[in-house]
Amino acid sequence: MQNFKSDNKIKLIALDMDGTLLNDQHEISEENRKAIKEAQDKGIHIVLSTGRSLKKCEKHADSLALSSYLVTVNGSEIWDDKRGLVERNLLSSESIQWMVELTQKHKIRFWAINTNRNWFDEMPEDIHSEEWLKFGFNIKDEPTRDKILLELQGRGEFELSNSTPTNIEVNPAGINKAKGLKLVCERLGIEMKNVMAVGDSLNDLAMIEEAGLGIAMGNAQEIVKLSAAWVTSSNNENGVAEAIRKWVL
Repeated sequence: MQNFKSDNKIKLIALDMDGTLLNDQHEISEENRKAIKEAQDKGIHIVLSTGRSLKKCEKHADSLALSSYLVTVNGSEIWDDKRGLVERNLLSSESIQWMVELTQKHKIRFWAINTNRNWFDEMPEDIHSEEWLKFGFNIKDEPTRDKILLELQGRGEFELSNSTPTNIEVNPAGINKAKGLKLVCERLGIEMKNVMAVGDSLNDLAMIEEAGLGIAMGNAQEIVKLSAAWVTSSNNENGVAEAIRKWVL
């Protein structure tokens, strides 16, 4: 337990979705639902902290009857308990155009999220008339992935992470789930030391490192496990419920 002291009372639980809260069928298990409800009943804030957009996560939030904030698109958007927008952080359309050209050059698949919808391997006619939140590269070939990572790093204007080992996720520099959670904590009057953050991928790393208690899933990428204070079971074995029961309930 590198950074957790038993007197750090957990007041907020931040949960990644894919590979964490959701199993491989993209469902929330009954065990996870029960543990979340018990934590909420104790007055603990449950915050989905996800790479997904609001449209792609709110039905899950509703199904859990969550009454707290949402950190979406890796922290590019923060929503309050009434689904009002608190903060939005945009990528420039010029950067998006450049990344689309990069995918064409290397013949690779991509996705992008703007304030209206998600795009997969296609883009609107006028990229510059939209507001962009995130760009993602899907690259199975490791040498190509490394090459693109270097090009992205060379621009010096991006926050780079992933949500699976074969993709690269691009947000504006300095924007990540930890930054989003800090804003939520400020608004709720909670300190980061009172946060338990659970995740599996590089886009969860910042919140796992900065939370009072960082938990990696059993299926997490190795670097995430090494950075966490504790490793729970996998997303197919109710790892979220296990962590909540051990450290919160």
